[in-house]
Formats: sequence, structure tokens, C-alpha cells
Amino acid sequence: MIQEPGKDEVAGKRSGRNRYPDMQSAARFPIKLPVSVKSTAGASATETQNISANGVLFQLDSEMPIGSPVDFTISLPANVVGTEADVQIDCRGRVVRSFEEDGRRGVGVVIDEYRFERG
Repeated sequence: MIQEPGKDEVAGKRSGRNRYPDMQSAARFPIKLPVSVKSTAGASATETQNISANGVLFQLDSEMPIGSPVDFTISLPANVVGTEADVQIDCRGRVVRSFEEDGRRGVGVVIDEYRFERG
């Protein structure tokens, strides 16, 4: 069954958790992995707070507005993935959630594209 978008969706004005219901419903895993982030706000290194099939949550010192594009690389340590070298996942996505917690910015990013690179 095809569902027609609501008037807020057509205008691009849906907000909050309902904007990306598939991301919110995906199981999240509290995995802390090194991640390097590049966006219009600059480049920084941090770690993931949790990862789902659709996206990732991490904390940054700078603000990233909802909808802004972001490129990031997640490092999977060789000893965890059973390879001789670390595996890098190069990702491109969009900020879908931004909030402040404990003086740092929490940023939820939906992953639009990714590719694996072996180091």
C-alpha cells in the first residue's frame, strides 16, 4: 500500500522523531569506536556513542544543524573484526538529530552512503 505524504512532509517541515521513523525504530548498539568527522563546521575526532543499521550517534564540541551534510570515517580495530589491518568505513550522511548534553553536542546522523576500506 502506498502512503501519501502528509502536508508537512510535502513542505519539508516534519520535525522531531517522526521525521526519520525508520532510524528511530532500528536497534541501537552502544558501541564506542573511533570516528573522524568532516563537515561545514570543520574536522574533529570523537567516538561513536551508539550505532544502528541506519545511522550513528556521536558527540562533538561544535554545533551541527539538522539537515547538514557530514562525512565521517569509523575505524574498526583489526583485532575486533579479525583482520590483519584496521578496517575503515567511509560514510556520507545527514544530521537528523542535534541536542546538548553534559556541555557537548550530541549528533545523530543517518548514513546515506558507505564503503569499506582496509588499511
